[in-house]
Amino acid sequence: MKLSIKYTLGILSSCVLLTTINSCKKLDETLYDNINSANFLQTKEDVIRDFLRPFEHAYWSIQGGGLFYAQELPTDELMTPNREGDWFDGGIYQRSHYHTWTVNDGYTNDMWTGLFQGVSLSTNSLEDIQAIDPAKFNLTDAEKADYVAELKTLRAWFNLRAFDLYRNIPLITKVKGEGSMPNQASPQETFDFIEKELLESIPSLPKKEDLGITGVGRWTQGAAASLLMRLYLNANVYIGQEKYTECAAIAQDLIAGKYGSYSLESRWDAPFDYNNGTSPESVFAFPGSFARTHWQYSGDMYYSMAPHKAAVYFGFKDFGDMNTRYALQPGRDVDSVEYAYTLGKPFVKFQKYPDDVRLKKYKNLGGSKREGMFLYGYLPYTDANGATQNVKSLRGYTIFSRDQVGWFKDTPPGQKPADKVSDMNHADDNSGIWPVKYPLYPSDDLNKVTSAYAEIRFAEVYYTLAECKFRAGDKAGAAELLNAVRKRYYPAGSPSLYKADGSQLTNAEMIDEWGREFLVEGRRRTDLIRWGVFNSGTWWDKPVDADDHTKIYPIGQSILNLSPNLKQNPGY
Repeated sequence: MKLSIKYTLGILSSCVLLTTINSCKKLDETLYDNINSANFLQTKEDVIRDFLRPFEHAYWSIQGGGLFYAQELPTDELMTPNREGDWFDGGIYQRSHYHTWTVNDGYTNDMWTGLFQGVSLSTNSLEDIQAIDPAKFNLTDAEKADYVAELKTLRAWFNLRAFDLYRNIPLITKVKGEGSMPNQASPQETFDFIEKELLESIPSLPKKEDLGITGVGRWTQGAAASLLMRLYLNANVYIGQEKYTECAAIAQDLIAGKYGSYSLESRWDAPFDYNNGTSPESVFAFPGSFARTHWQYSGDMYYSMAPHKAAVYFGFKDFGDMNTRYALQPGRDVDSVEYAYTLGKPFVKFQKYPDDVRLKKYKNLGGSKREGMFLYGYLPYTDANGATQNVKSLRGYTIFSRDQVGWFKDTPPGQKPADKVSDMNHADDNSGIWPVKYPLYPSDDLNKVTSAYAEIRFAEVYYTLAECKFRAGDKAGAAELLNAVRKRYYPAGSPSLYKADGSQLTNAEMIDEWGREFLVEGRRRTDLIRWGVFNSGTWWDKPVDADDHTKIYPIGQSILNLSPNLKQNPGY
């Protein structure tokens, strides 16, 4: 059954309304307005709506409740500094940067709530559909098995993220009739549960090619296998057991096509562009559109990665002003001297390979095309009178975005400011480079804000297998896999490609390359923890942690108040 999520998500929150049929003659008719869990599913369409309900919440959860910035702001990648009084917000972003968050920071509650709402919604739909006789709803046994497998995979995705963030989590397998949250499982029990659910689900899932162009947003064999690959890649962090061999086997099978047909795009921007839902590099994506749902363009995510007035630079007028919430951490001090840190400096790490096409300044080219992945320097646009202007700060000065943090204000580019302070509490609207991963086409472009959100890209499979080979001592094999992806960023014959023997690959270079490929894709924290540098590393305005208890987040105080059977994570 080729069920399209894209055109169904917009109606999922609607209530099912049944009207009572009144009659003045017959008084003993059956009442159809008494709905409960036993009779809620009346038609095939009811079953489909029930099946799809958790998917909209899943798409929201990529950014809601702090779930995006919890993976980015504590790392060496993004920052939300105090910009002359903006974004201090009680110090919440500074605590995130310095790894000093508390149980009373709202997102420690909100992330838990968002993820376990997803687990509960998936489980509720799963219980409903497992209980039906498919023939009564004009469904085949295979269709029912597919729905069950997809819901288990979706639940595994929620659980894997909660496991990564909190480690000590409850395993919810039943919601109907339950009045309280179960006790927390051990990390080994959670690992085994997620592994079992994915292994059992994969055979019943469709392959991508079985679904055709309507398959965007559906869990497939390739997507579920990719989650299993993620679980194995981080197993040493989660349960203290290396499973790189198992991880490599899954990745190799994915590349060989065992779980469906995928391939890498030849253009860097294609996996994020307006038609990326049908991209061969898309393993799992949430369908987006301007008229329906587009969570990655929200203020909690990519629409807050630019100067306030930058929408005029894009020619995009539909959402109002953008915001300065997130920018790349600086690679240079206020005098433009590169910092000595090994970690961090994300823009400098791109500049290490200067012929990278992504280094161009972002520019819309017309006809749903663009170039470049960063905003920096002056941002010119044409005003209503046809005159060329540069984007200005809300505070009046013309913005010249740079790979530095400080109070530059109207200081001309190239001139060193008198004020030498550069830290999380001392930034202005010139501070930091702004990444633009998903296109923001002009308002008159038919494909504005229509990209699907690429949760799993085939490039991840290549990078995962490369890491497994690197850890096993096969640097040449790792370099070959990385170059298979990297070659799209450089001209033919570029010296920026890794040497065939892999001799340039070190731990530091692998960490940097993960950062380049998956910049601002919401995984940097997980990668730094796996490489053992999240707590021991230093980067801009970030010293070494006193210990490593912040590898997992605390369970928020509000959650503990509601569920007294839960135990707080160690160190909090």
